[in-house]
Amino acid sequence: MRLSDVTSLYDAIVVGSGPNGLAAGIRLAQEGLSVKIFESEETIGGGLRTKEIIRPGFLHDVCSAIHPMAVASPFMKSLPLQNYGFNWIHPHHPAAHPLDDEPAAILYNDVHETAFHLEDDEKTYLAITRQLIENWEKLTDDFLGPLRFPKNPLKLASFGLKGLQPASHFQKKFQTRRAKALFAGMAAHSILPLNSFATSAVALVFFGSAHTGGWPLAKSGSQSLANAMAAHFRSLGGEIETGFEVESISQLPPSQAVLFDLTPLQVARIASERLPHKYKRKLRDYKIGNGVFKIDYILKEPVPWKDHECRRAGTVHVGGTYEEIADSEATMDRNEHSEKPFVLVAQQSLFDETRTPDEKHTLWAYCHVPNGSVVDMTHAIENQIERFAPGFRDVIDESRTMNTLELQHYNANYIGGDITGGRQDITQLFSRPVSLYNPYATPAKGIYFCSSSTPPGGGVHGMCGFHAANLALRKEFGIKQKDWKFDF
Repeated sequence: MRLSDVTSLYDAIVVGSGPNGLAAGIRLAQEGLSVKIFESEETIGGGLRTKEIIRPGFLHDVCSAIHPMAVASPFMKSLPLQNYGFNWIHPHHPAAHPLDDEPAAILYNDVHETAFHLEDDEKTYLAITRQLIENWEKLTDDFLGPLRFPKNPLKLASFGLKGLQPASHFQKKFQTRRAKALFAGMAAHSILPLNSFATSAVALVFFGSAHTGGWPLAKSGSQSLANAMAAHFRSLGGEIETGFEVESISQLPPSQAVLFDLTPLQVARIASERLPHKYKRKLRDYKIGNGVFKIDYILKEPVPWKDHECRRAGTVHVGGTYEEIADSEATMDRNEHSEKPFVLVAQQSLFDETRTPDEKHTLWAYCHVPNGSVVDMTHAIENQIERFAPGFRDVIDESRTMNTLELQHYNANYIGGDITGGRQDITQLFSRPVSLYNPYATPAKGIYFCSSSTPPGGGVHGMCGFHAANLALRKEFGIKQKDWKFDF
């Protein structure tokens, strides 16, 4: 029996309760529709889950830990999350980047302070970031969405001319090791080799977010953000069912629209009976991104960074110089493992006393590895941290690792350890998963993508879900968004 053959039990169904699935559900419910979200795990959140994965009372963010794009997101900013007990915590510094023989490069909240400490690159940094910061609100409306005619074409074009450059080319604007290293750490969030087009855009967005909304962490863990979004969704009349694994679209109750917060490979399987053969083949050809190897720690005391300013940062980029980081990311992309990987570190418990039950601390760290890797990167990661924090191993109380396959087992969206919903290179940055013109829709009536496998891609911002829901509202229910421009 087809969904259209019977009276709908719901106006819309969302499969998956990650930040994009929750955002899609909220947006649909805002228009008074009956909406239900199905989640295969027992807890909601996807990449926003926080668990006691080592010892009771110690809260570890399983995936996403620091949230610059959440506070930059136009949709997330519109939600009354504080009404549900949610709070952001802002570390003293958004990020720090330690170096061997000189003080760490610090990404301060204030752009002028950041530039001043980059010394000979002060004027260059200000020139690069000034227009980005001045036009941040307008630019985020455009680059946090699909490819379309922009609201602010001249401003977006100016950003695009810089952002589309490979980081390997853009870094030549800087003179100092400190500025080049700081830039490399930002660009490496792309999980691509730094000679890839558009890696500069990633760095610029992270710079802009630091100097506008900051890089906050969620009090009591990222799960609290998912819980607040879910509470708001329920206040609008929405329903959530956990522990319901969708193997086939025929399992779902009848509805006018189904939105999948899943990867293309999953949707090709689940909705196989509804999708044309050629389209399913395109979904199966979708390029998966590289993976990550993650370690969670309980520490006897904070990381003993050589530069004490690193203790004031929520995020620490551990990788050394631009050249070292570029080599690490190129090695990963050759399907090899770097002996000196670029390591992302988050030290939430320094700023959030709810993360531990005593005087100990938690630490969150991961490095980039080839998709599907089962290589244990513990020694390489700890060598890198120890390099800039002598005595680090002495403060480790307990740890737990997750390789790429364990991450996939934790969250089926993380295929081979890919946490970004697919490779975010220039070939599928805007056309993810299939269509450049209309990325959220499928050829089957009423079936949509709302995951990070659509623009604007990975990150906790909810904009994939927001845009997909707006399209479904227009096409399935004849409801046009009044306050947001959404043109295809």
